[in-house]
Amino acid sequence: MTSPAQVPTVPAAELPDDAVVLDVREDDEWVAGHIEGATHIAMGDVPSRLDDLPEGDPLYVTCRGGGRSARVAAWLNQNGFDAVNVGGGMGAWLDAGRPMVSETGAPPTVV
Repeated sequence: MTSPAQVPTVPAAELPDDAVVLDVREDDEWVAGHIEGATHIAMGDVPSRLDDLPEGDPLYVTCRGGGRSARVAAWLNQNGFDAVNVGGGMGAWLDAGRPMVSETGAPPTVV
């Protein structure tokens, strides 16, 4: 099994503007704030929802801090996908001043 430390990673601040993003956080995290245009599938649901994955080569995977997304990216790579972890996750995304949206009408945040 590929360890998350061996997963290709790009810092959140350097994520390409046209990146295809999979957000693997839980529903409450997603609702509070996420990358516009990202696809949301919670980490535990990814294996059963492969048909719902966005088409991207590579597929950039994010979570709050980078741990869950590294595990998902490693699993996806083992199963024939080209996945890259977003280093630092949404926390680093927010710190870099990258744009976010929320589902609540309130200013987006990372929880």
